[in-house]
Amino acid sequence: GAISAIVKRIDEINQIAASIASAVEEQSAATSEIARSVQQTAESTRMVSVHLSGVNQATNETGSAAGQVLSSAQSLAHEAEALKEVVTRFLRDVRAA
Repeated sequence: GAISAIVKRIDEINQIAASIASAVEEQSAATSEIARSVQQTAESTRMVSVHLSGVNQATNETGSAAGQVLSSAQSLAHEAEALKEVVTRFLRDVRAA
């Protein structure tokens, strides 16, 4: 009768509660996995930023070194031109003597 209906209802409620608890546990595991993925993505993003900063610094240093090489090459070209003029005058003087 009434007692067996109540017992049956309690069993149904227990099954529903167990299903809810299982769903909550699964949701918790999924949320933890999402949080872990977000953390890994954030760390990867930070590492990319660090590497890009290093690339940027290396690019700046390379540009600076290239500027110094260009300046040295221009200076050397001027020195070579001056030496050529001195040698030309020397040879002209030797031939004239």
